Amino acid sequence: MHKSIEIDEKIFQDAVKFYGTVFNLPPLASKIYAYLLFDYEKVGIAFDEFVEVLSASKSSVSTSISLLLNSELIVDHNKMDERKRYFFINDGYKKIRFEKIVQKMKDELKLLDDLDDFKKNHDVSHNEKIEAYKALLNKNIINIQQSLNKL
Repeated sequence: MHKSIEIDEKIFQDAVKFYGTVFNLPPLASKIYAYLLFDYEKVGIAFDEFVEVLSASKSSVSTSISLLLNSELIVDHNKMDERKRYFFINDGYKKIRFEKIVQKMKDELKLLDDLDDFKKNHDVSHNEKIEAYKALLNKNIINIQQSLNKL
């Protein structure tokens, strides 16, 4: 079997490290994700290619693929007249990722408002910092949502 895609080893290693950290992935899942980034033509990568190219056991590859599918980082498809599943980067994930970030910022704003409502003494200097922080959160929520509408 041959590799169906060409990769650059340094960029691959950088991507493994970066996405492993950003998405909190175990090493093999990060390698699978990074490998799929090089599938520019969207031909899809079959399970066996991951096993061979990454020198990993079938069970390890299977576990990592399940993790990536469950976290919506990748998607799979069966091609016509073939039993093989092919894996692809989930292009919709960029949008999903930022929607999650916006939701976390909204949750934090609500929590800050609840804390502020509960607090009895109103320290002006502390309030100014909290208000500045809340303004920053709101500004970022608006910016991200406007950009998401373009995706």
